[in-house]
Amino acid sequence: MDETKTAQKNEAELGLSLNKKTMLAITLVLVAILVFVGVLTQVLQRGEYEITSIDGHEAIVNGTYRELAYKMPIWKIVLSPILCFTSSQATTGIAIILIIFFIGGSFLILDKVGVLQYIMASLIHRFRDRKYLLMAIVLFVCMALSSTAGILEESLTLVPIAVAVSLALGWDSLVGLGISLVAVAWGFTAATFNPFNVVTVQKLAGLPVFSGLWLRLLVFVGVYAILFLFLFLYARRIEKHPERSLVFESDRALHEKYSISDIDTVLANHTVRKGMRAFLICMALDMCFILLDFVFSLGGMLSLPAMAILFTTGALLAGYFTGLRGKALFKSFLQGAKTIAPAIPLIVFVLAISYILNEGKIMHTILFHVYNVMQNLSPFMAILLLFLVIALLEFFIGSGTAKAFLIMPLVAPLSDLVGITRQSVVTTFCLADGFTNLLYPTSGIMIIAIGLVGVSYGKWLRWSWKLFLAEFALSALIMLGMVAINYQ
Repeated sequence: MDETKTAQKNEAELGLSLNKKTMLAITLVLVAILVFVGVLTQVLQRGEYEITSIDGHEAIVNGTYRELAYKMPIWKIVLSPILCFTSSQATTGIAIILIIFFIGGSFLILDKVGVLQYIMASLIHRFRDRKYLLMAIVLFVCMALSSTAGILEESLTLVPIAVAVSLALGWDSLVGLGISLVAVAWGFTAATFNPFNVVTVQKLAGLPVFSGLWLRLLVFVGVYAILFLFLFLYARRIEKHPERSLVFESDRALHEKYSISDIDTVLANHTVRKGMRAFLICMALDMCFILLDFVFSLGGMLSLPAMAILFTTGALLAGYFTGLRGKALFKSFLQGAKTIAPAIPLIVFVLAISYILNEGKIMHTILFHVYNVMQNLSPFMAILLLFLVIALLEFFIGSGTAKAFLIMPLVAPLSDLVGITRQSVVTTFCLADGFTNLLYPTSGIMIIAIGLVGVSYGKWLRWSWKLFLAEFALSALIMLGMVAINYQ
């Protein structure tokens, strides 16, 4: 009887799980934000610019702003969690929901058959005495992937593995988030060839694509140095004093789950090695799709679905080669998907907030007033204001492409008038967009990632505020430098 209970308990501990307290707290925050933006649509003046189509995207026409008597009906605000699936953001939202579903099912299989443990054992065996070299490599790869190919949502598949490896190396789950989620998000800040933050914005600014690369490469080096130094110093401190970690208590269960008592025994299991190879081959194929997506500037049309499909295929093959087959295989997949399903309502609330703002006709009003203010500022003040406006827009509009088409038709001609080069505007856009990717609770990727490892939003901010402050200081120096040298 006791053995049966133990087996059931061990089965329940497999795969991913969401911290209910964290999920509830973030849900309440999102509901409060939804109500707040709903109120804004009722009290702020509504207005809009005329819309044109550029490369299949909607873009505003400068000089066409007009006030509207329209007021968003209350019933649309109430039903926004349903109506949001009729908006232009619905496709991205559904894609994230499917990725969450596939990740949950896949990780339970990888955990159940021992592939996840084998991957950790291999990394620990190889980098036991060079773990900060591993940190530097993983950090660089994750940043480079988003800086060049623009991956973001795909990083959700990296987070659990990075956290598991971080814990196995004696760090905490925050370090795992840093080398995966933060590195990918900040790759947008240090964008070099990013199709969303560089290609789109330069096209809208009337600049040659990929021009001005030398400065963006320097930005990449600066951002990488700050992030590595922050994580290195924090990890060293946690190694010496584990109890000083903000997630010391919540990490205890994860430490037990991912601990490996005998690395040699784990690595001697040739059946699991075969399953791991099948999984890694699928991940290598996914990198090919990311490369194709980047080369042909498809904006995630290949990499996002490929990540979900190949990650799941790799997990299923790993299960098959290690003896988990037939009904047992698919039952395990569905069980894993079920454990992560409570994250789906959070994505729905994020979509609902974006829907209310778009339907409420207040975003154009805000941009109109910002435009008027910027015309009277010096170049140094104007570029700092532009950074803050883009950073604020991230709270409401997570998509970098959507923000670009919203503001660039206004900002590009205005920058000429106030003495800011258009190349400086492009870099400022990248700095601000990437800077805030993980700052607000309206970031669906961030809230899911921290929920997977039981980190509350409050603890997330307490851990990362110094990092955000350092990034802001670097961004301010870069922006002021661009104005001073008339960056072209």
